Amino acid sequence: MSATFVGMPAFPAFPEAAHEAVRNPTLRGNLRHATHTIRAKRAKAVAEMSDWAELREAGRRIKDHTLRHLDRYLVQVEEAVTAAGGTVHWAADADEANRIVTELVKGTGESEVVKVKSMATQEIGLNEALEAAGIRAYETDLAELIVQLGKDRPSHILVPAIHRNRGEIRDIFRSEMKEWGRPAPEGLTDTPAELAEAARLHLREKFLRARVGISGANFVVAETGTLVVVESEGNGRMCLTLPETLISVVGIEKIVPAWRDLEVFLQTLPRSSTAERMNPYTSMWTGTTGTTGTTDAETADGPREFHLVLLDNGRSDTLADQVGRQALRCIRCSACLNVCPVYERAGGHAYGSVYPGPIGAILSPQLRGTASEIDASLPYASSLCGACYEVCPVAIDIPEVLVHLRERVAEGGEATRQGNKVVLKPAKGHAAERAAMRAARWAFTHPAALRTGQRLASRSRRFHPRTLPGPGRAWSGTRDLPPVPAEPFRDWWQRTHGGKDGAK
Repeated sequence: MSATFVGMPAFPAFPEAAHEAVRNPTLRGNLRHATHTIRAKRAKAVAEMSDWAELREAGRRIKDHTLRHLDRYLVQVEEAVTAAGGTVHWAADADEANRIVTELVKGTGESEVVKVKSMATQEIGLNEALEAAGIRAYETDLAELIVQLGKDRPSHILVPAIHRNRGEIRDIFRSEMKEWGRPAPEGLTDTPAELAEAARLHLREKFLRARVGISGANFVVAETGTLVVVESEGNGRMCLTLPETLISVVGIEKIVPAWRDLEVFLQTLPRSSTAERMNPYTSMWTGTTGTTGTTDAETADGPREFHLVLLDNGRSDTLADQVGRQALRCIRCSACLNVCPVYERAGGHAYGSVYPGPIGAILSPQLRGTASEIDASLPYASSLCGACYEVCPVAIDIPEVLVHLRERVAEGGEATRQGNKVVLKPAKGHAAERAAMRAARWAFTHPAALRTGQRLASRSRRFHPRTLPGPGRAWSGTRDLPPVPAEPFRDWWQRTHGGKDGAK
């Protein structure tokens, strides 16, 4: 396991993985149905808000302000959590975070933990690290449970089992539940109510037995040290209140300065993710039971021991990039996945990371670097249509970052890795791209040569092919090549406007 493990085993480059995915009709059908349904509901929920644009801008500004002053807010979080009875741990990378959590669980003497859905723990491969130490982690989110029982990998931020249909889920429950605890009921069908009830019965005994819970957090409020988890099933509330020990692994970018900032995100996050006006369960906790003013700690809700693990794992390197740092605004709503034509056809597994879709295409290469084949290919996993930017509730300009990372892959250059300035070499296989970009740069800086080239293209238009040769045939096989105009725009302008007052 590398120090910056981001939730997936070794994976082929995106083009190869996507090529296999698009040939799976069941997968494509599941993805198409789910993404179209979610985005239609989201559009309706967002349209109800007359001030959506203002909320979006407010969210962007809050996140940018926090990132600019992250050093101050991190110290404030540590002081507030400690004052409330919690303990703060700092993890530079995945290995350190896994070691900290494993030692904390071992210190309780327990060999089982229940988990709230957490992207951060998937990012660092925590379940695998705990299993290697003899500790079994039980996912309690329904979709995460399906993924875990099916020995699968998540393929969506919000709906990790989006690639599974009800029949597949029924078969997984029937065959695997008995290996993890209470078996599926006899005669289980694929109706949603029966599947949900089977999961509820299976998980209930784990909730009541577990002494250790592990969570992430959607937000951390710096002024009070309060952590916030939003979810739709109630499993999070069970994991956060029943265990005696709670361990939360949280990326350092999840901080917001003050309580008033939650007003913005608790409106934009549910509408962008689940298309709800508010989340059914919004859980907040500050410190431990013994420091909340409760007179009877024995009967009070909440953990008696709380540990917060603040995770870097490439985030400081991302923060050092003036263009790429906007990816750290992400509040994990998954709206960008649901509108992305590439994700809809390729699915989440093709991205080779716990962060799939457009946000994964810009976040994973920054957290892990672009040295591997999969990470070098992710910035190209987009048509640059811009739909992801339009729906992002914190206005991350994903197309801008994609182009920025493509330049890094093709040209190399300065970057920050593990806190050090390094000079990256151009990735292999991009020589033709570099040559084309340099030729374009030369042409655009030499107007006479550009004008001559345009005229030659117009005068030879009758000889232009309808399809591209070689590798370009795959692109033009489903698209018409744009026709070259009969004359260049410059010539048309000179002919129709040349000599008139004000024309240049």
